[in-house]
Amino acid sequence: MRYYVNLDPNPDTSPTVVNVIELPSGELDVHVGEKPVPVDVVAFNGTLSVRVGTRVVDLTTEGSPPEISAIANGHRTYVRVESERQRAAAAAKKGSASGGDKIIKTPMAGRIVRVLVAPKDAVAAGQTLCVVEAMKMENEVKAKAACTVLEVHVAEGATIEANGKLFTLG
Repeated sequence: MRYYVNLDPNPDTSPTVVNVIELPSGELDVHVGEKPVPVDVVAFNGTLSVRVGTRVVDLTTEGSPPEISAIANGHRTYVRVESERQRAAAAAKKGSASGGDKIIKTPMAGRIVRVLVAPKDAVAAGQTLCVVEAMKMENEVKAKAACTVLEVHVAEGATIEANGKLFTLG
């Protein structure tokens, strides 16, 4: 399966292409771009232990593709991971979609620590919109692209469920 992985919130950034093929032996044949990468994955108690080359990383993910939160060795980052099928479905939907408003949702349940924008604010790609505390970690929710805040659906101190609405952007 081919995946498109983007670590940068700027939508104009080209994603990294990762090809993953499960061999009959159960091993994975992984290529990042055109380069083969030795990878081994073991699932254990909801965490993946991933060996990439000579490095081993304990990996936990939250949320659902394409927007996921990945925690690797205690460090959280937000990643966009799309399979070829997801990209094709999104492209088909885009042709029939109406309106340009986008709802930003939280990838995890938590407490709103800070709201850094207000309605009618112009925000830049990568700008932090709010901070959500989950599992004693503060997680920044950032804008994926330059836009305008149309609505703020949360207030500081409020608790929010996973996939709860944070902002409407236009």
